[in-house]
Amino acid sequence: MLRAKLSVVALAALLLAACSSEPRDEKGAALSPNKLYADARDELAANSWDKAIPLLERLEGRAAGTPLAQQAQLEKAYAQYRSQEPAQAIATLDRFMKLHPASPALDYALYLKGIVNFNDNLGLLAWIASQDLSERDQKAAKESFEAFKELSTRFPESKYTPDARARMTYIVNSLAQYEVHVARYYYRRGAYVAAVNRAQAALNDYQEVPASEEALAILMRSYEALGMTQLRDDSRRVLEKTYPQSVYLTGGEKPTEKSAWWKFW
Repeated sequence: MLRAKLSVVALAALLLAACSSEPRDEKGAALSPNKLYADARDELAANSWDKAIPLLERLEGRAAGTPLAQQAQLEKAYAQYRSQEPAQAIATLDRFMKLHPASPALDYALYLKGIVNFNDNLGLLAWIASQDLSERDQKAAKESFEAFKELSTRFPESKYTPDARARMTYIVNSLAQYEVHVARYYYRRGAYVAAVNRAQAALNDYQEVPASEEALAILMRSYEALGMTQLRDDSRRVLEKTYPQSVYLTGGEKPTEKSAWWKFW
């Protein structure tokens, strides 16, 4: 009997603790959904992402089934993104799109998902090294492209679509440059067959991109190093026809640009 009474007391204490953790006004009453949202907006405006997120999570529960709850989800995803929690932000956005496939804010959700992945991996070390997007892992870039592509396809008139399309162009150029970056790495280390494979991947998978010029040059030089003169000459003819003023035709090199990719915007 004593153990049962203790259990009841413990349960009551837990319930009281849970109630006391709910945000309350100066009179001790639980905050209304509108007040929760106003407080969360204040924290967002102050860039206090860690304070805004729990308020928005409470608002989701309190306003479940209403447009305010949907807004809370989107605001929370943005706060998670700004607080360097990209995985959580993507999870929140995926949940939002699954629960609200007909939401008028679906275009924004897709755009924000693209932005989160577009900026993924821009950590402190990458900033210090001014590391280009083409030199980093490409998984996030490809996922960003897919989100922007879905946005521009499903919502061509969205106010977010023009920027999404511009970013798609940049991503494609960067993906091609990534292949060239790897091909250049292999060529400089004497791995000419690997260099040929990566240069060909850049040319086959991405057409009419700036990286194609160097990809052709790497092909030409790798075939030269391998003693494959016919393929070398074929690559040179394509380079001459496509880029008649290329510095690579005279054995030159283009200067390496080391500006950070995010300065593009």
